[in-house]
Amino acid sequence: MLELQEVCFSIQKDGEEVNLVDHVSIKIPRGHFTAIVGPSGCGKTTLLKTIAGLNAESGGTLLWNGKSLSDGYDFAPSEIGYVPQFSIAYDPLTVDESVEAATRLRIKTQNNEELDARIDRALEETGLTAIADRPVKVLSGGQKRRLGLAMELVSDPKILLCDEVTSGLDPRSEREIVKLLHDLSRKEGRIVLSVTHSLAHFELYDSILVLHEGRVAFHGPPDMLAHYFSVSDTEEIYPRLAKQPSTRWQSSWMKHREAYYAKIEKQREKNLADGTLQLPKKLVATEDEKPVEEEEEEDISTPGIISQFTTLLSRRWRIFFRDRGQVFLQLAIMICFPILVSLFSDKANVQLRSLSDMRQTDVMLELAEQQNVRQDNMKAGSALSGIIMFQVVLLGLMGSNNSAREIAGERLIYEKEKFGGLRPTAYLASKIAFLSCLIIAQSLWMAIFVNFFSPFDGNFAQHAVFLLLCNAAMTSVCLGISAMMKTAEQASLLSIYLVGFQLPLSGAVLALPEKIETITRPFISAYWAWSGSVEALATSRNLAVKSVISTSITPQEMCFYLLGLHVAVGLILALWGAKRHQWE
Repeated sequence: MLELQEVCFSIQKDGEEVNLVDHVSIKIPRGHFTAIVGPSGCGKTTLLKTIAGLNAESGGTLLWNGKSLSDGYDFAPSEIGYVPQFSIAYDPLTVDESVEAATRLRIKTQNNEELDARIDRALEETGLTAIADRPVKVLSGGQKRRLGLAMELVSDPKILLCDEVTSGLDPRSEREIVKLLHDLSRKEGRIVLSVTHSLAHFELYDSILVLHEGRVAFHGPPDMLAHYFSVSDTEEIYPRLAKQPSTRWQSSWMKHREAYYAKIEKQREKNLADGTLQLPKKLVATEDEKPVEEEEEEDISTPGIISQFTTLLSRRWRIFFRDRGQVFLQLAIMICFPILVSLFSDKANVQLRSLSDMRQTDVMLELAEQQNVRQDNMKAGSALSGIIMFQVVLLGLMGSNNSAREIAGERLIYEKEKFGGLRPTAYLASKIAFLSCLIIAQSLWMAIFVNFFSPFDGNFAQHAVFLLLCNAAMTSVCLGISAMMKTAEQASLLSIYLVGFQLPLSGAVLALPEKIETITRPFISAYWAWSGSVEALATSRNLAVKSVISTSITPQEMCFYLLGLHVAVGLILALWGAKRHQWE
């Protein structure tokens, strides 16, 4: 049984504490189907999230099978299912692949036979077997709701919470979903709570919970609803609620509570007697009313971190290759950016000359020779510095494109999977593995392609390492930003600004004032990659670069450590953001 005793959830508003859920006390037995209804803003979804543990109750006690959820005990991930308003599946995947991924992330199966059995059962219970191979993106609204239910049913949850799963559906689809939820509540003693705006199909529910301003205005059998509110049509209930304050409705319900619960229990016993309600054996009383000895429930454990990691990484690559737009964008960037850099390669291919060993007898000729050598050095040095910085900034842009939307873009799905038992460390590790492949491919191709047209006169391996570290640093920092932001748009905008400030604040074009440079330089990965690459040049070209810049060059070892620090900071931010609760 699920029982709420004086449960409250409050927020601070204008310096005052406001109860969005206000002293709610209800009892819901096993095998029960309840609709939670009420006007917009009355606290329906807030109550559902409080039961789920997504909102920490401000007061009162939640009991599950006699154990207090408010005193350390919590639902196991397999015990509870939550179906939110939004889709919890990726559009490029098929129905079967979505349910399979949900199963692999939530349930530690013994073998493939058990895995397939769980998948097939969930598809069959929700009527999705016939369209198992259909991509999620082509499903109708009702089919997506069924898919959301199937992805929760893989763990056989004892309590299923549904938030507006019928919203936006046509009347036929709405009734089908409500009928499906009704049938699900009749199996294995499952409690199903469904938040809905609709006042239709009440005959399929065991009880109706009406909320008004966060308080219980009614909780009882559907056939008592019209009588209780003194209306002839259920559509008149909401206007009727507005005629009295919530405190009066709550007080009125408390007077009728025991009578309504007695009627609910009587109907429940009738359903048990005629077989329309099936409870687990341990919950059924014998003929002499002595309870059957309690049987040990199936032990459902969450998969290990390695199993979740491989499932997530496999799914990420599958989504990537099926998103033709993303594949085309990555290929276009990898091809076009190095070509863009190579367009300026001729300017860096100037043959550096040195002064003749034979001293000129003509002073004017000697001065002319010195001037020509100086001009060649300046031209080559300026071009080399610019090309290296161009590579660095473009790789920074690639890094931003790689990860700015990686977590924020799937925030809602990730939060839902985390609620179902997904470990943040497994999730982040899968992102790092996926992004590392992009970083290596982009950075090495940039270095090799540009070097082919403009041979790097120096230590090519060191230069390639710094390009890779620059990309990795920007990718990691933007991944951290993506993990901290609530929306993909916020993460993308902040990442673009971060890349945009790299060039002017690096000091590679114009030296910054010393006071500003001291403050900004530690945060500019472009500077450290550029400085390290310049130090990797051959001595003559290194001197040529230094002859045309006023910005100091930092030793390679320091550049290496600073870029590594950028990577570490980005990953720490990403882990922190991934662990934070950001469910809206």
